[in-house]
Amino acid sequence: MTHFLHRKRGGRVSYAAIKLDMSKAYDRVEWKFLQGIMLKLGFNRSWVQLVMNCVTTVKYQIKVNGDVTEIIIPKRGLRQDDSLLLLEVNADSSRELNQILNSYEACLGQAINKEKSAILFSKNTKLEDKEELMNQLNIAIEGFSGKYLGLPCYIGRSKTKTFEYIKEKVWKRLQGGKEKLLSKAGKEVLIKAIAQAIPVYAMACFDLTKSLCEDVSSMIARFWWSQLDKENKIHWVGWDKLTKPKKDGGLGFRDLYSFNLAMLARQAWRMLQNPSSLCAQVMAAKYYPNQNLLQARPRDGISYSWRSILKGVQVLQSGIIWRVGDGRNINIWADPWLPRGVSRRVTSQQGSHVITKVSDLIDPTSGTWDLHLIDQTFNKEDVEVIVQIPIREGAKDTPAWHFDKKDIFLVKSAYQVVLENQARNSAHGGASSSSKNDQHRITFWKKLWTLPLPNKILHSL
Repeated sequence: MTHFLHRKRGGRVSYAAIKLDMSKAYDRVEWKFLQGIMLKLGFNRSWVQLVMNCVTTVKYQIKVNGDVTEIIIPKRGLRQDDSLLLLEVNADSSRELNQILNSYEACLGQAINKEKSAILFSKNTKLEDKEELMNQLNIAIEGFSGKYLGLPCYIGRSKTKTFEYIKEKVWKRLQGGKEKLLSKAGKEVLIKAIAQAIPVYAMACFDLTKSLCEDVSSMIARFWWSQLDKENKIHWVGWDKLTKPKKDGGLGFRDLYSFNLAMLARQAWRMLQNPSSLCAQVMAAKYYPNQNLLQARPRDGISYSWRSILKGVQVLQSGIIWRVGDGRNINIWADPWLPRGVSRRVTSQQGSHVITKVSDLIDPTSGTWDLHLIDQTFNKEDVEVIVQIPIREGAKDTPAWHFDKKDIFLVKSAYQVVLENQARNSAHGGASSSSKNDQHRITFWKKLWTLPLPNKILHSL
């Protein structure tokens, strides 16, 4: 949305987005009022009682100068997130919006903090139209700064500057970890549970860039190798080795950028599974109106959030597989639908064959595979796999995650897919260890980590 407003430079119609700040919304809604409203609206008393139990059982304790106060039991309070409103910039819209906001305040007993609310105009908005709307709504701040719901409102050219707050948060937590007092086992817990968890929320929506992830990893590595009363922090083992799983000789720390890509893949998976969601509909209408998500490609002028999701789509394509239903949506030669190999695609050449959809390979009378046609079209290896694929009669073709038995996408498995792809690309066809040696190594590390010893001893080993 903010990307659209920043790029909207022409046309007669101009737009605006308004970020409303509620004035002490948490303190302004009494629970008796909330209970009365729910009963008046006709909610069942049992349901109302459940809701009231949720909001009235909250207790607080406040730390003042290091001392904890007595338990505080609040009598009112209802959290209200900041609302985001979109509208055309004209006299009718501003008048109607003003009436709606006044009615909202009168009905719910909440007040909008006009001093903290802000408005963002599209680039083609005339100066007089801006002033008229801001005066009518009594909003003085123009432009969105900072974050909205914990994420940057707008991603400019400098991604490093935009996500600088993540590095600051991580460094603050590491500095507060009292590195001189923590053992290696304690540092491992702090890194995994706190430091590497801080960027996760932003990773679900944006590509944090490889350079920023490397900077954060570098800070964490310095913290890990720091020693008591020693300024020089020697890194005895490379961070890339420490990010390997414990069964492979590492410590299981996250490769942050790989995890970032896995999180973006989850966002793409949600859009693929729920095409009727608001996010999926908006993105589809704007960026791939005549394609499906897996066919979408980057182009000039797209928002950074969409560009980030496309990186997740690339990861998704590494692990997606189509389960055959009616076969109408699966391209025989381009889509992954064979449950074998890395690509999960047919190895036969299309040649002069005119059939393109899997539905062409299904006998319309019996609803089973047309074995004669399949035998004429594909090589022996493909034929053996295709005839073993079950056809779900009466069902549509559905995308599934190949690396899960239940076909459900998991960030954990997507993370492993990213790591394996990177290892495969970095190998460049070089010699790899045999599966027998790999198994011996895995068995060794598993036995080591299961020894009945304290973690600080295991880390020293």
